Amino acid sequence: MKLRYLFFAVALFVVACSQSPDNLSTGIIPAPQQVTWGEGAFRMPRTLTYATDLAGQDKADLTAWMNRSAAGRFFLVPFVEAVEGDVPALRLRLSDEGAPESYRLDVAHSGITITAPDAAGLFYGLQSLAQLAEHSGKRIPAVTVEDAPRFAYRGFMLDVSRHFRDKEFVKRQLDLLARYKLNRFHWHLTDGAGWRIEIRKYPELTDFAAWRPYPCYTEWYYGDRHYCRRDDSAAEGGYYTQDEIREVVEYARALHITVIPEIEMPGHSEEVLATYPQLACSGKPYVDKDLCIGNEQTFEFLENVLSEVIELFPSEYIHIGGDEADKASWATCPRCRARMRHEGLKDVDELQSYLVHRVEIFLNSKGRRLLGWDEILQGGLAPDATVMSWRGLEGGIAAARAGHQAVMTPNNYCYLDYCQDDPTREPPAAAAFVTLEKAYSFDPAPDSLGAEAVPMILGVQGNLWCEHVSTGEHAEHMMWPRLMAIAEVGWSLPERKDYGDFHTRVLDAVAWMQERGYHPFDQKNAVGPRPESLEPVQCLSTGKPVIYHTPYSPKYAAAGDGSLTDGLRGDWNYGDQRWQGWLDTDVDLIVDLGESLFVKHIAADFMQGFYADIWMPRAVEISVSDDGGHYTTLATVKNDVPFDFRQDCYREFGWTGEARGRYIRLKALHNGHSGGWIFIDEIIVE
Repeated sequence: MKLRYLFFAVALFVVACSQSPDNLSTGIIPAPQQVTWGEGAFRMPRTLTYATDLAGQDKADLTAWMNRSAAGRFFLVPFVEAVEGDVPALRLRLSDEGAPESYRLDVAHSGITITAPDAAGLFYGLQSLAQLAEHSGKRIPAVTVEDAPRFAYRGFMLDVSRHFRDKEFVKRQLDLLARYKLNRFHWHLTDGAGWRIEIRKYPELTDFAAWRPYPCYTEWYYGDRHYCRRDDSAAEGGYYTQDEIREVVEYARALHITVIPEIEMPGHSEEVLATYPQLACSGKPYVDKDLCIGNEQTFEFLENVLSEVIELFPSEYIHIGGDEADKASWATCPRCRARMRHEGLKDVDELQSYLVHRVEIFLNSKGRRLLGWDEILQGGLAPDATVMSWRGLEGGIAAARAGHQAVMTPNNYCYLDYCQDDPTREPPAAAAFVTLEKAYSFDPAPDSLGAEAVPMILGVQGNLWCEHVSTGEHAEHMMWPRLMAIAEVGWSLPERKDYGDFHTRVLDAVAWMQERGYHPFDQKNAVGPRPESLEPVQCLSTGKPVIYHTPYSPKYAAAGDGSLTDGLRGDWNYGDQRWQGWLDTDVDLIVDLGESLFVKHIAADFMQGFYADIWMPRAVEISVSDDGGHYTTLATVKNDVPFDFRQDCYREFGWTGEARGRYIRLKALHNGHSGGWIFIDEIIVE
């Protein structure tokens, strides 16, 4: 009996310790700046009465969210406004103190108070309360949360050109953006795969350029890349009417989210040129990729389109793309060459800069500012332009140091179309890799940038390109939970970040999403790094020199000449500095073991990433030699992975048997498809 009482006492002690302030967690994403635990707890009633000194549109917005939150189970209990004479359980108060979007959340036994300098701060305090209540249940420990964002710009970009998503899908994601305090929605509305916004002056853009006779982007891209009319029986695609655009913009505004439209120019404009070929350098459809900058009709078209866009979107910024222009047609186009001579432009980069400058002047005349991908730096940056840096950090840093604002969205941290876990199990994705932890590790503005550059970094953005993302469920799988990592990067101070704690909060958030019909990646079952990459290999070839009869590409050199025998196997990502790459060639390698040794196994791993033009070799020849001159072939291992197999995959090409030799030779034979890479991570000799 005494033992039973002792066990019970110990159990009570463990529970008490687990609920001590040092061990409590708010469960809030993104992590707040400061949390102070108090005594006691607030017991959540069945209905939460509230009072607020918000008025007018701000109060209407808050009331609308409260009503929707009950229906969508975004808050633990329903809300009801307190009537005169009642003591509300929740008070939402405006204050003259605090930075924009900041808030203070006080939970006490007697009630809850949220104080903020603006409606956005009160709203974000309410989002934190929602997560705190979900985490704690009906008994919320007394706590004070003081919070403010690190960056003013915390964004998400959705590509709806490659695969169209309807307005209801967009609104469902906006609900989650707001929950995690993301405040910019960058809407990639136009691209070569389809035009997605109604422009009344140019109805053919949505009667023709918004439709293609292919259900999936990849089928269209690897097909004839033609478009069709909306009434074609095979038509796939869609667009937003101007009324639908207004509906989404208003829905976002009420959630304190600014919608930034993107109208691509001068590249990624194939759909425009197929519809209005007079805007192409050749004057023909399906020939050119870029708008003709020497043609005044191009600027008339752009200004007419942007005028309607400006009427629909009240955002300060209009995104004009500016990335990946082919520029090939400009060099030989008589009108473009004439423009270059007349304007004193020395090359096609400056010709693109001419377009960017001219469009910026137009946008400024309408009270708006230009935002573009970092290629707009080429040829000289427009005076008031803001750069969105995607090809690493360099573009944003260069812009910031030149006195321009920048939004950091480097692909190696912020691209959500990249695979997030074992690509042999994940749905198709771009052949690159960004895990939840990698996204979380990003710092958009480290002190090392310098005191002049850091203040010019507006914030951070996650991007979901949808070449390989054909359904809404797949899109959510790619977005969440990595967008939570982007949210915490953008909101929380670096010293408040803790990946272990964040991961725990994410697991709860993923379960919460799943209960509400969303389709996030199931983080709790993540494989993580490629198992082969976790432990060093020790074998006969480890540390031995490699003779490269075929030099590797400087672009994918890994750690140099010792990479294939350093004992380190590659992760899932070919760009992880462990995989070595060769472009458009057979690969001929020799490992010198230093002396003749008995060997029983020789192998190397190869990968295939269809969307990155990485192919398995046609075959791998394995041979040995004692003198380095005469080789005995041990095996020719043929590839059995189809060229058009689009799931990333990894395969060992190897031989097992009995042989003796000093020199081990591997010849990987290119599959013959132009532009294809071969990647190898380690040569194993046992």
